[in-house]
Parts: sequence; C-alpha cells; structure tokens
Amino acid sequence: MLFDERPKERREDLFDRDNEILTIKNNIRRPLIVISGVRRIGKTSVLLVALNEIKENFILIDCRKLKENYGRKDLYSLFSQALSSKLSYLRDILERVRGISILGNYVEIKWKGREYLSLSDLLDNLNKKRLIIAIDEAQRLRGPMSNEVKDAIAHAYDYDKNLTFILTGSEVGLLHDLLDIDNENSPLYGRYYFELSLERFSRDLSEEFLRRGFEEFSLKVEDNIIKEIADYFDGIPGWLTFAGNAYLNMRKIEEVKERAISIAKRELEHLIEEKSNVSQITGRRYKNTLRCLARGKNTWSSLLQCLQEEEGSTISSSVFDNIITNLEKLSIIKDYEFLDPIYKEAAKRLR
Repeated sequence: MLFDERPKERREDLFDRDNEILTIKNNIRRPLIVISGVRRIGKTSVLLVALNEIKENFILIDCRKLKENYGRKDLYSLFSQALSSKLSYLRDILERVRGISILGNYVEIKWKGREYLSLSDLLDNLNKKRLIIAIDEAQRLRGPMSNEVKDAIAHAYDYDKNLTFILTGSEVGLLHDLLDIDNENSPLYGRYYFELSLERFSRDLSEEFLRRGFEEFSLKVEDNIIKEIADYFDGIPGWLTFAGNAYLNMRKIEEVKERAISIAKRELEHLIEEKSNVSQITGRRYKNTLRCLARGKNTWSSLLQCLQEEEGSTISSSVFDNIITNLEKLSIIKDYEFLDPIYKEAAKRLR
C-alpha cells in the first residue's frame, strides 16, 4: 500500500524511485555507500527495497535507538540485535568467535573484560561470508565512540572485501561530519564513498502518488484537493503519505495541515529542549533563530538583526554563525531557507 507509513520493503509498495534502486544495485559491491536526504524523503524504504531485490544477506542497525552520549554497551547491543536477526546465516561463523555467545536465538557480544571483542575483529570474522551492513541514521554514531566505529569501518574498507557498508542519514551535514574523509586525522581520511542523494517528488509525481494512494482505498478525491496537498507538502514522500492517511480519516484538508504542523512543531521543540540542556540561553537563541527564519529573514544580516532584536542584546557573529551552521548540518535549513515547508509553518508557532 502506498499510504503505509512504515518503511516499504517491496517494489510494488514503493512509488517511483526506480533509478535510485538501480543505482544502489549497480554500486552494491563498493565498500561504502551513503544514502542521504531530508527527513521523510524515504531513505529507509529505498534501502530496504533495494536490499530485498538484490537478495544478498544484510543486517540493519537502527541508530535512532542510540542516546546522545552512548557507550560501548549501547553500541554493541545494536550489533547484537542486528546479528541475531541473521543468525541462521551467520551461526556457523559466530559460534566460533571468542567473545560471542549464542543463547537460543540471541547473539551476545562481550563489550568489556578478558573476552572483549573489538569491532574490527568482529568485522573480520563477518567477512568470512558476504554481508551488507546497513546503518540507518548513522549520524547518531557521532560522539564518544565515533572514532572506534570509524576505525573499524576503515579497517574493513581496506581488508574485508566481502563487506559493504551502507549508511543513511537525514541530518546530512552531521553524517558528513561523522565520515570526515577530508580530515587527515580521521580514520576514514581519503576513502572514497559513493553517495546517493534522494530528491523530493516533482509536482506531477506528487499528484500521481496521491491519486494512486487514494485509488487503493477506492476513494475519488477532487483534483483541487490533490493539487493543494501536493503543493503544501512540497514533494516529500513521508509528508505526502501522512497527508493521504490523515485525509482518509478527516476529509478536511485544513485539519490535515494542522496535524502535520503540530508534529513538526514537537520535533522543533525537542531540538530546542536538547539545546536548552546545554544552556537556557542556547536553547532560546535556537528558538528565536527559527522564528526569525520563518518570518522570511533570509540573509545573514537581516537574520542576525532579527535575532538580536528578539534577544534584546548584541550577539557575536561567531555564535550566530555556529547556530546557522548547526541548523544546516541538521538539514533543517539551507541558504537561510527551510528545507521542509512544514517546519517553516511550525517555527512560526514556537513560543
């Protein structure tokens, strides 16, 4: 079903994206692939459909489960869960590895002590079979363990020819920061990775997606409603899917819009809360910057002036630049404009 809000796994449930699926297939033997794009663009769906059609064994590591200051225990727990999902394929390898225990259908990995198993050693053992290691929202790996993760990937890049890593990320700047291939002090310095950037649907594709989705529910929706939804949600598949489902239940386009704005507003408030945990001043400045951007302050000078008026104080250019850079790395804005129009509407309502 096109309007299924869960990640798609079959081609018949995925709208368009044929070229993207083919691109992944054609590059699947590369050591490192990156799939990037804004939130709700459909990265996980494209990844899963491609992997299922390639019919190679893979594990999926969902980094959304990681807390900000995660530790080795948290990271190894994700690997344990992922390896357990492919135990029938990997059992003959894993049961011979020192530092791994198999209890029923679950893989336990020693993350400290005498039998501690390093990530590099784990990957060397997995290399005994062909395996794709997909890491969803990989930018969440930034933090205290990031160098250890990158060391392991760099080692596998050079020596483990049976392994392919596919990293996805919706906070594109942070994902590139994690890889840091241009920094000579980074473990991945100088390694090439193939990047596939997912783009939003065109207006025509957005309308066709909505029509076909509604047809699956035997609902005839007027063209003006289709066009209004397509226009408002700006070709982002996740939002179009949300809008289709919401309209099926509500039948009122304004209520659909309000529901989407409410969701986006909660996400922005979560970001502000995270920044407020650093300091209340930082959190407030992010909120005010977002509000100024939503008012159309789309140049460096006009945005800085608006922020200073909101704050009632002067703000150094370096502090201001840091806020803008971080919002860009989070894929919330680019060139002083919101990448997602729903976030712009939500930012107007921040209090």
